[in-house]
Amino acid sequence: MKKTLVAALTVATVAGSLVTATPPAKAGDGVGAGIAAGLIGGAIVGGAIASSRPVYGGPVYVAEPAPPPPPCYWQRQRYWDGYGWVIRPVRVCY
Repeated sequence: MKKTLVAALTVATVAGSLVTATPPAKAGDGVGAGIAAGLIGGAIVGGAIASSRPVYGGPVYVAEPAPPPPPCYWQRQRYWDGYGWVIRPVRVCY
């Protein structure tokens, strides 16, 4: 929510500065006062953003990764099916 608000405020500020047609600056127009006000406003907004709380509510705990599965391999085994010997692949895990 904060990021959206800051982005919208930034876009509005940039768009407003591009649309406004200002006459050429003169020495007595108070340009320095405008620059100073912009710097002070930026410092206030930046300080408010920097001192805001982080998004997460507290410490984040991560579970340990699961152990790897036991090693398995395929082995050909011979068995008697009642009529004769048959060879079949069997997965052996330990």
